[in-house]
Amino acid sequence: MKIFNRLVLSAKAVAIFKNVINDKGVVSFLKLLECDGTDEKEFLTLYSDFVSILYEKTDDLCRYINTLLQNDENIYVKESAKRQASPLLKKALMSELDFFEKLTKITCDDVKEIIDTDIYLPQWTNSDISVKEEYIKKIESIKTTGYGIYATHRMFLYKDNEIVPVRFPDSQRLSQMSGYELERQKAIDNTMALIQGKPCNNVLLYGDAGSGKSSTIKAIVNEYHEMGLRLIEIKKNQLYSLPDVIEKLADNPLKFIIFIDDLSFSTNDSDFGALKAILEGGVAGKTDNLAIYATSNRRNLVKENFNDRNGDDIHLQDTIQEGMSLSARFGLKVTFSKPNKDLYLSIVENLAMQYNISIAKDELAIQAEAFALRNGGRSPRTAKQFIEYLASKSE
Repeated sequence: MKIFNRLVLSAKAVAIFKNVINDKGVVSFLKLLECDGTDEKEFLTLYSDFVSILYEKTDDLCRYINTLLQNDENIYVKESAKRQASPLLKKALMSELDFFEKLTKITCDDVKEIIDTDIYLPQWTNSDISVKEEYIKKIESIKTTGYGIYATHRMFLYKDNEIVPVRFPDSQRLSQMSGYELERQKAIDNTMALIQGKPCNNVLLYGDAGSGKSSTIKAIVNEYHEMGLRLIEIKKNQLYSLPDVIEKLADNPLKFIIFIDDLSFSTNDSDFGALKAILEGGVAGKTDNLAIYATSNRRNLVKENFNDRNGDDIHLQDTIQEGMSLSARFGLKVTFSKPNKDLYLSIVENLAMQYNISIAKDELAIQAEAFALRNGGRSPRTAKQFIEYLASKSE
């Protein structure tokens, strides 16, 4: 059909959304539209190939293409994130969006007119979405919604030299946490300064195991991701890659927490210098759109033995100061101590309400204390394990 021929030809001129044009579903759809219908077998094969690809994601052509456009990391979104895109770039964008708008409106019935066949053809739908309007809205809110993988995910890992999304992130929310309100508020206030573009600190949360240090950071990201906050977790043995990660994020309009969990170093650890240089003093410093949040069970991040103090180092005091200097480079240090009995039981009672567990307060306290005694002592983690144990036994 003539109208399809012009659309297929227009696809050749797409420049900004080249990644979308090269998507296997879009390629398959364009091949179908290019079919002249003289060969029934060829048409049926092209038709079924396209619908099969479409069904893997959705049965809605408009939503399929809209998702591709929204997630595309192209030159226009990158320019818009840094500065206002040029008039020529904007004109090209609008033309290409008009093209995709037409593509999303093609129905099954439109395509069936290519050929006369009595064989059943699977259907797709066309929702009433304007991909052009949706994309313009995205650009207007890009500083909080982000683009590419950062538009659809909030937590990420650094893997094989790439930032990859976490498909099933921890869903912990601040409202689900009790106790340690003052400690969490310090981290929240610092994070809000980061989000608002104000000066903020790198943060070290240290203290006893199971006290909620890591959960606090993840809950903060879950609470404020709609304001443009994202988290990227880096393992200690990946610290040498920090400059590369920071460079990848430098021009991104979102705000990032670089999360390092359970951080500690042994003497002469090669990763020690990599983090120290980023925190302060290195040529490749961190950018204004991110902060480093680390958790540790130790305030002094470098493990130290008595032999280290009684060794044969000529400048022993300098060596000791070197070991202590890393934690000093975190501008904000927040202590999460092991809870006393009252705080522990308060956390237990709060979690019991969240899980709808109805047990007399005195009996709950007795069982909670006994559970803590058998499981390494009181902590928020122990409290949660105890409540989940009760929940698993309830009818």
